[in-house]
Amino acid sequence: MKAGFVCTALSAVILCGCAGNQSQKATDSAEVASVVIEQSPINQLTEQEQAEGWVLLFDGQTTQGWRGAHLDHFPDHGWVVRDGELVVLAADGGESTNGGDIVTEEEYSAFEFSVDFKITEGANSGIKYFVTEKEQQKGSAYGLEFQILDDEKHPDAKLYTTYPGSRTLASLYDLKKSEQVRFNGVGEWNTAVVKVFPNNHVEHWLNGVKVLEYERCSPEFRELVKGSKYADPAYQVGGAFGEAPKGHLLLQDHGNEVAFRNIKIKRLA
Repeated sequence: MKAGFVCTALSAVILCGCAGNQSQKATDSAEVASVVIEQSPINQLTEQEQAEGWVLLFDGQTTQGWRGAHLDHFPDHGWVVRDGELVVLAADGGESTNGGDIVTEEEYSAFEFSVDFKITEGANSGIKYFVTEKEQQKGSAYGLEFQILDDEKHPDAKLYTTYPGSRTLASLYDLKKSEQVRFNGVGEWNTAVVKVFPNNHVEHWLNGVKVLEYERCSPEFRELVKGSKYADPAYQVGGAFGEAPKGHLLLQDHGNEVAFRNIKIKRLA
């Protein structure tokens, strides 16, 4: 009986000790999580990012640095700054039929662009790059596109010209399908990154994972264009589609509500 009592008592002590350690670990983890959140300010650059050459493209309060595509001013409707987010408002689900697309005032050639986005159910939008506006038209401006889409609910996910899946989330729109996509979900924040290197190597990243890469202006790229909707001569106005030496960055109005924040860029050349 004594032996049993001693073993039981020791077990209780050990269990209490383990529980205490687990409790301490949980507390420590909570403190670590809190630190991580505090070190990730919204719509601000860290000291390290500033040292690396990053530039903030949205201050969380104004639309400074942006204008409407094919306009000399920011749209007077269809977009709002709300709670530190740049939001394109829902309309009729049509492409550039409400406030219209917005573009950066500056142009870029080699760069790393990063933006957080949050979509609503069934939403469609996109990030375009090498936008020149040489088509001089009303409506959506031309450019290479990082697709933003609710693949589960929007019909565009099942559409394509030649390449199956090339209109799904994070794909190079109608040209190349994204792979290994890790989507945080509708109503959650996701981070899109587009990297364009001085040698025209391009990468799309979603939530820290590289989902596709290609060589802009290469023979392989031109074959992709030939098999896409961009083979239409209308997209070749002002030069071969997607091959401009520099261009604006664009956030798309596709008639669905989508929020953006932490918009920043680093020039690579």
